Amino acid sequence: MKLGIIILQIGFIHLFLFLGAAIKNFIPVPVPASMIGLLLLLIALLLKIVKLEWIEQGGNWLLAELLLFFIPSAVGIVNYDEIFSLQGAESVLLIGVSTFIVMGATAFTAEKMYNRKHRETE
Repeated sequence: MKLGIIILQIGFIHLFLFLGAAIKNFIPVPVPASMIGLLLLLIALLLKIVKLEWIEQGGNWLLAELLLFFIPSAVGIVNYDEIFSLQGAESVLLIGVSTFIVMGATAFTAEKMYNRKHRETE
């Protein structure tokens, strides 16, 4: 039963992706369709059109399995000898720093959300 709920919630999240793609087709903006969809989902959550409970388990599952989405690109990197040059070292350093920034921002956001949710339940 829980797997079915997660699948439905992931499908619901994908509706926003498809909505973002439709908007991207009509309005030529230099933003990926997936980002437009995420922005629409954020707006829907903030305006209480979509309740967090409707997507929470599916979103948590997607976050838990996020590493699997990067494995093909990580394996594909070994085909490029340039990664071992100075330019490659700069790229690896940039990826490392940006990953650290994203992890920090994610941890900060998750902690704020946890604290707010914890205060609401008390």
